[in-house]
Amino acid sequence: MPGHIPAGLSRRGFIGGATGSAMTLLAAAPRAEAHPAPSGPGRSGTRPANVVFVSVDDLGHDELGAYGNTFNETPNIDRLAREGALFTHAYAAAPVCSPTRAALVTGRYPARSGITDYLRGENAASAAYLSPDIPTAPDVLGPYGYTTGLIGKWHLTETYSGPYAERPGNPFAHGFDEVVASEEKYIADGDYFHPYFFLPGLEAREPGEHLTDRLAAEAVDYITRHRDEPFFLHVSNYAVHTALDGKPDLVAKYRAKPGAGTAPNRPVLAAMLESVDRQVGRIADTLSELGLDRDTLLLVASDNGGPYRGANLPLRGGKGELYEGGIRVPMIAHWPGRVPPGRRVDTPVSTIDVLPTALDLAGGRPGREFDGVSIAPLLTGTGGLGRDELYWVYPHFIGATRPHAAVRSGRYKLVRYLRDGRSELYDLARDPGESTDLSGQYPGRAHALGGRLAAHIAEVGVLPPAPDDRVYRTPELDESFDGGLERWSVLPVTAHAGAVRVADGQLSVQADTLTHLVFRSDIAPGSDTAAAVLEPGTFSGAGTQDTVFVGLAQDARNYLLFRYHNGLNRVGWDLCVDGQLITAGAEPLDGLDGTVDLTVPGSRYAFVLHGTRSTAYVDQGRGWEFLFTTDTGGALDLGDPAVRARYRWATGVRIDDGTLTVGGLTAHRA
Repeated sequence: MPGHIPAGLSRRGFIGGATGSAMTLLAAAPRAEAHPAPSGPGRSGTRPANVVFVSVDDLGHDELGAYGNTFNETPNIDRLAREGALFTHAYAAAPVCSPTRAALVTGRYPARSGITDYLRGENAASAAYLSPDIPTAPDVLGPYGYTTGLIGKWHLTETYSGPYAERPGNPFAHGFDEVVASEEKYIADGDYFHPYFFLPGLEAREPGEHLTDRLAAEAVDYITRHRDEPFFLHVSNYAVHTALDGKPDLVAKYRAKPGAGTAPNRPVLAAMLESVDRQVGRIADTLSELGLDRDTLLLVASDNGGPYRGANLPLRGGKGELYEGGIRVPMIAHWPGRVPPGRRVDTPVSTIDVLPTALDLAGGRPGREFDGVSIAPLLTGTGGLGRDELYWVYPHFIGATRPHAAVRSGRYKLVRYLRDGRSELYDLARDPGESTDLSGQYPGRAHALGGRLAAHIAEVGVLPPAPDDRVYRTPELDESFDGGLERWSVLPVTAHAGAVRVADGQLSVQADTLTHLVFRSDIAPGSDTAAAVLEPGTFSGAGTQDTVFVGLAQDARNYLLFRYHNGLNRVGWDLCVDGQLITAGAEPLDGLDGTVDLTVPGSRYAFVLHGTRSTAYVDQGRGWEFLFTTDTGGALDLGDPAVRARYRWATGVRIDDGTLTVGGLTAHRA
């Protein structure tokens, strides 16, 4: 399992990892210091403050007693709230876990880290990870003498094979000094009793060990080991993420409680949450017993809204959504002598603020390298934040939720759906449940917030511009098929090729049995920022497989093509590598079924390449609309010039009966 560096060995300048009792140290160049070290231990002249951040996975806004829950029992966390500060408008940086975790350790919006969705298992096509080129907590705090630790969930890589410390984006590669009980295999639906399937190298400390208890013991040990030096510790719980599995005695306790059968009360979750509460109690007690409580900011928060909407009421929505139920989370701060007891903080704060706060407490001065700001003035009651907006961008499908983005400014929040730009405006002071859209009543305010949100989306570069934006200014291909097929290779994917001809500037394929052809041009994309636009012609109207494609192909066994299925009015993507279609890790695009019609006059379908990501846009006669985006960098890295040089702009058809035509294909690059 991943472990800590043995006594006498410095973590600085090394990447370390362990499996079982073995430890491997790999020489590495020292990481760049993000901030100059101060001349003293902090601006206050005292020891820099420790920071312990306890994250609870999938905890809903109203599941703690301190937030009004009367079924779950969380006495330790509730005590910290009474003795410290309770935040009423704390936000996760994203509505799902991985981007929020990236924001926590970088202090940046998730889009800047390239991680905007939860990361999949190793069979995903993307192989995404948090790049070590992005400064994280060890870079920021190491120059101030801090040791940094991670206990528990990381979930910032999609690689789960090979030596732990050599996996791209692993926490040791980011400079963490100690990493304990971080998943070696993909976590999937969780596992809470030893032996843990995703931690095969982690030996139990005691029979029947519960994972939340193990993380508590590891946290106590870490704090004790580093009692004489400043530290930043992330205690990252796997609980209370599904599949729920609590200690049997606690589950029985809650099943016997009045109201156990009434929503939103869930006995198994309550049992798991009580274990988390006991963990937090052990951490707080250890800090007190070691005399570190007055030198330590202890934060407890969730990584996103709860997946069970009843746990977020009266907030709207839940996990995966940018309505309040998906991103507003419980957060409690405890720091005796610094945070006044019973403090209630109504100012909006975010996960992106944790690292800037830690730097501030270390004696540094957070600046524009962060999107977040230090919340220390809010904690101590000495000032505000001086921040006007918070932003979220989630360009993905999850369940019934479609790609959308949001901005909060003061009491107002605007939610924008990325497909067609439809926006909703809410007054959170009067309507925390976001039940009344005010965009029609206050069009000026909606327009202003929409403009700021659009500027933010463009600035973070999470989505490439639509094809006819001025960024695509260099023509590479302009094919209306007037000149025949001299510049094209006809690649049969199925055994039957049908009849292919060119007439009236259109490519025509006629078939009486299933035909699937890819037409590969002789033009390779000259940049990793490029766009191809397909103008469909006519469909047979008889066959059920009428489909057109646009994208890139190397040959009949290797291609990345966006498809439009006319029979179902459905769009999607096909990635074929060495003859194998790869769909693992793909987003469920069912929400787009039946919503796209390329038989409308003037319709166009676009494939936009930007690094390892490709994005689909459609024009149904009313301008470009965003459809979906996909990252194929793990299976096909089109951001690599050598890989890209092997591919050519391509279109394709699939038909089982009748005649299908393609009007033309154009491609431009930046």
